[in-house]
Amino acid sequence: MHNFKLLIVDDEESFCKILQRRLEHHGLNIEKAHSAEQSLKLEGPFDGILLDMMLGNDNGLSLIQPLINKYSPKHLIVLTGYASIATTVEAMKRGATDYLTKPVATEELLQRFTNTPIHLDAPSGNRLTPGQIEWEHIQRVLKDNQGNISKTARELGMHRRTLQRKLAKRSPH
Repeated sequence: MHNFKLLIVDDEESFCKILQRRLEHHGLNIEKAHSAEQSLKLEGPFDGILLDMMLGNDNGLSLIQPLINKYSPKHLIVLTGYASIATTVEAMKRGATDYLTKPVATEELLQRFTNTPIHLDAPSGNRLTPGQIEWEHIQRVLKDNQGNISKTARELGMHRRTLQRKLAKRSPH
């Protein structure tokens, strides 16, 4: 996977950092963009693009063709926390080569980008831990609530102070 150039387009910066670290460990060269506008201003080409379906208030599906036209990736994978059959079909119609739901294991991404079989018997040192999954979920709900701690805590079914303690800790690695 050395020299494989991957563009990650996702508005969740903490998710991007975690994913970047994991994929760079396997030799990929990573570029990140946190908005539709930013994603179209980079220097290509890219071998692969990992595109979040929801970019703030924008729908990532509308970005599929512009990204394909500009960067000519071999693979464009739509990644989402909100999977449905309708959006999967729409993503594929627009030119995506694959569609995955969050959270996704590093091995799964590598397998999809390289078209090599995945070895499910092998223990995975790169899977997201429960702490990382919880952190990413909290960050998404907090973002959806524009940073409102009380509203986020209610939505997550936890006490406000518990949420504040969790947020005071750094992201799990």
